[in-house]
Amino acid sequence: METGDARARREALTRRAAALIERLADGGRDEAARDALLLDLLRFQVDAVPAYGRLLSARGVRAEEAVAPQALPALPTDIFRHVRIASHPEAEDVRRFETSGTTGALRGVHPLSDLSLYDRAARAAARHALFPEPERTRLVVLAPHEQEAPASSLSYMLSRFAEWFGDGDARWVMPGGTLDLDALAGALSEAEHGGVPVALLGTSFAFVHAEEGLSRRGADASFRLPEGSRIMQTGGYKGRSREIAPAEMRRLLSTRYGVPEGRVVAEYGMTELSSQMYETTLLAPGEPRRLWVPGWVRAVPVHPESLAPVAPGEVGILRIDDVANVGSVCAVQTADLARVEGQGVVVLGRAPGTTPRGCSLAVDAILEGAEP
Repeated sequence: METGDARARREALTRRAAALIERLADGGRDEAARDALLLDLLRFQVDAVPAYGRLLSARGVRAEEAVAPQALPALPTDIFRHVRIASHPEAEDVRRFETSGTTGALRGVHPLSDLSLYDRAARAAARHALFPEPERTRLVVLAPHEQEAPASSLSYMLSRFAEWFGDGDARWVMPGGTLDLDALAGALSEAEHGGVPVALLGTSFAFVHAEEGLSRRGADASFRLPEGSRIMQTGGYKGRSREIAPAEMRRLLSTRYGVPEGRVVAEYGMTELSSQMYETTLLAPGEPRRLWVPGWVRAVPVHPESLAPVAPGEVGILRIDDVANVGSVCAVQTADLARVEGQGVVVLGRAPGTTPRGCSLAVDAILEGAEP
């Protein structure tokens, strides 16, 4: 049961997080302010989220003695599949985002009592890195609408994009999760012949599925989308048998849709987070591809066993601290391999084999004291 003091702390931290995101929405950075807020958030979440409190107890870490957020452990994403991760009562859930996965697999759940921070972070990051132009854009979406997939954080985000950045005529071409090739080809042909720039948004797997279908239709199923068009691709191979290397995927998308590779932007997000990262291709044309890390997010590769930060330039598994995760835990440990390059991050795919040892030990420690 959440006490009045805990609720007041949560609400105050939410206001601070909103103010920081707003202040850094133009791409600014203030690492001191970010880390101070992250530290206060984690200290609150130790008390408010039982699973996180158990992790610190198992590690013998005292939150009040930490002087920086990196001194406190991150919660492995696997734990969202086993126990509730929230600093608010279940009765206050307004949305429960679930991870994707194969049929019958245990899915991770990220409960939210308030979508305002998620919205603020998603809008600020996309406005800066994906939709920097003031003009509204025709959206063609290779994903279900949120009304069809209310548990999908991606569908929720893309539905907000249609409201924030769309021209009012968004085309959703995966009704019920099934790709409608006729709708896709029709929407793109209409935009091509009408000279209307398009933002083509979808998962990597959906684009592979579209490529397989369009290629069977021959030359008439290739497009030259108008100048100003862009493509956003995000994850989506989980549970699938076919995966395509990033460089090959960019070439495939550029060839099929007539969009320069410099206008193809990868997005990195996950159900367990409230913020997203985008490739810098629109922000820094011609420079090496890397993910832009918003100023309210801390992204650091760590050693797979010790979970301590690796040396600059070395590859580790990516830890992400997100101030927008007030309602759950802001320090999240992924199993994605990554390295830091300049002010950005390059993600190299999932760590091979089983869950990294450091993450596995953390999950064991959390579940050991969990209620059955």
